Amino acid sequence: MGKVRLLGGGILMAVVVAVVVAGLAQVRTDTTTQSLLPVEDPGLEASLEAARSFGGDPVVILAETDEPRSLLQGDQIERLVGLEGRLAQLPDVAVVYGPGTVLNQVAGQAQNMMAAIAGRRNALRAGAEQRAEKAGLSPAKVKQAGEQAIKAYDVRYGSLLVKALPAGLPTLRNPRFVQAVVFDEDGRSRQQWRFVVPSADAVAIIVRPRESLDQAATERLVEEVEESVDKAGLETSRVTVTGMPVVAAGLGDVLTREIPLLGGIGLVLILACYLLLPWLSPRRARLLPLVATTVAVAGVLAAFGWLDHPLSLGVVAFLPIVLGTGSDFPAYLVRGANRRQVVVTALAAAAGFGALAVSSVPFVRDLGLALASGVVAATGVGLILARRAKPLSPDDAPSPGGDAGEPVRKPSGRNGFATRVGIVGAAIACALGGWIALPGLDVESQPDQLAAGLPALEDVRHAEELVGSAGEVQVLVRGSDVTSPESLAWMREVQEVVVRRFSDRLHPIVSLPSLLSFLGDDPTPAQIRAGLEQLPPYLRGSVMRSDGRQAVLSFGIELEDVEAQRTLLADLRSAIPDPPSGVEADLAGLPVVTSRSYELVSGNRYLDALAGIAAAGLVLLVGLRRRSDALRAVVAAGLATGWGFAGAWLLGVPLTPLTVALGSLATATACEFTILLGAAKASRTVLLGRSVMVAAVAAACGYLALAFSGLAVIRDFGLFLAATVALSFVAAHVVRMLPSAPGPEQSLPANEPTKSPEEVLV
Repeated sequence: MGKVRLLGGGILMAVVVAVVVAGLAQVRTDTTTQSLLPVEDPGLEASLEAARSFGGDPVVILAETDEPRSLLQGDQIERLVGLEGRLAQLPDVAVVYGPGTVLNQVAGQAQNMMAAIAGRRNALRAGAEQRAEKAGLSPAKVKQAGEQAIKAYDVRYGSLLVKALPAGLPTLRNPRFVQAVVFDEDGRSRQQWRFVVPSADAVAIIVRPRESLDQAATERLVEEVEESVDKAGLETSRVTVTGMPVVAAGLGDVLTREIPLLGGIGLVLILACYLLLPWLSPRRARLLPLVATTVAVAGVLAAFGWLDHPLSLGVVAFLPIVLGTGSDFPAYLVRGANRRQVVVTALAAAAGFGALAVSSVPFVRDLGLALASGVVAATGVGLILARRAKPLSPDDAPSPGGDAGEPVRKPSGRNGFATRVGIVGAAIACALGGWIALPGLDVESQPDQLAAGLPALEDVRHAEELVGSAGEVQVLVRGSDVTSPESLAWMREVQEVVVRRFSDRLHPIVSLPSLLSFLGDDPTPAQIRAGLEQLPPYLRGSVMRSDGRQAVLSFGIELEDVEAQRTLLADLRSAIPDPPSGVEADLAGLPVVTSRSYELVSGNRYLDALAGIAAAGLVLLVGLRRRSDALRAVVAAGLATGWGFAGAWLLGVPLTPLTVALGSLATATACEFTILLGAAKASRTVLLGRSVMVAAVAAACGYLALAFSGLAVIRDFGLFLAATVALSFVAAHVVRMLPSAPGPEQSLPANEPTKSPEEVLV
């Protein structure tokens, strides 16, 4: 029978291992915009719709030369055309526009247009003269009728012929044609061309991917773009491939590299704590908590793989945190602590972490889900392993003198009471100061700052210096016919308002009115349709949907403080004139998403901070028999969180989407230390008190592992959390000074004999 059970257990273990390994093999990451910002928010519908119609955040290729205009001459411009054509054929690309393709098609269309203009002009003259002749007018009058017929036509289209004739034949091999089209008399790029020719010695190619690419597709696209550029044969001094997709691909590389690195560092640091600090004998039993947590981590990651849920930026922080905090509860169970208290405290910690789900930022929600699952799984595995561990060694017996050999007694008398009141009062005042200061703390939620430390950001800043902008904000225009004269006139007015009021911070890139500027100020519907037919398809598709129901006006925007950017967008909204009847206008683009993210994170900071404390407190109140312990734990969490915010205010440290939810993160350790220190004090055991101390050191070490990250947001987060552990430990001791109410539950290890009430130290 024993052999059968052993065989069955072996088979079950093999199946479990196979399932976990298969799940881990399916794990994928996601550091795209969708994971960093709340793109699913209803307030961002316009940004999603613009991405669907005109492509997502672009990959920008900047090619620079030492010799001005060299990329727009000879075989170089033909190679540009070939490069842009190959980029347009990539499977995940929605639209490509650059100087080569645009000039090539402009040249072809220009020839046709010049011929059409000249033919139409001659037809108008001939028709007028024929009618005059039939009317019996004199030759002079006939000629005058012909001249009168083409007068209005020449006002509208004659300038095109005049400009074209000195440039010669409109072909790419005609440098005079390129010069006339792209550059003004001073040799600078014309305003309408600066989005693809920012200067005489640089050109830009914009590659818009299809919307909502996942991480793997984004990385593949960036790799294919870089490979195409390398093979183009352009004679350049520098080529920069940048944009948010490139930043996302770089973050993915960091994620792949740092997940095992930081997890390994955290594991080594925590292992050192468990092996070097005396808290459990024999020494080999000290490995059991880490074994339980490692198994739990593998199971949680495998579950993400099986559920096909990608791991976002928060998973970098997941491993060290769950190794540090999650291993505490198996450690208490192995030590032989009261199982009910440990399990309830673990569930409270999981509830605190799970409350991160209220965050508006996807990667913060993912972190909370992963941490909650990890703590629960580690505790479950710890319950199994604890049955096989030796809970106490001979020198671990309860000490009549308390944890340190002497009872931890309350200060007695009037002076002792005053001391306690003073300490508790000062602690509460400091915490209240932090909670009051919370609305005034700066919150950092800008995508480039979330990726600070990434080499790709240097290319983003270089592009900003060269082009004058690093982002793009769009005015999305929707209606039954956005090409109507009324709509076109209104869009022209919007563009003029932006240039007049915000030219120092917003730079026109491309729009329908700028592309149709040759039609004059008051074109007819027929003229608009004819003008659209003359536009290169790539260029037309970048500003107008094929069904004529949507159009965009794109403006470059510089990277700046997110609050200042939010104010700028608010001013832009108020400055845009009311659209004509049947037309709607909304702001779209990554800056709009970023602004909305800041608004949500900043506006919900009290909810984010309090949700974890409330969730953990509810679990403790339901799960513990002695309600005073639950209340102490909640107070400790509030104190630790308030002190953390007070420290951030004093040091001038801005909050991030991670640290704004400090309440959820501090709750886990504050509740744990409060409950277990109370149990150690009540049971007067050396070992449990030591276990809590080791747990605090281990948790801090786990968080400090994040300081080795190459990303500033993760590095700062680790240091912030390590300080939070210390604050939680202090808060747990402070709340022990509060008066306690007797309750039916005695906080004893599961294997220790029940003491009489006289032996229990209050």
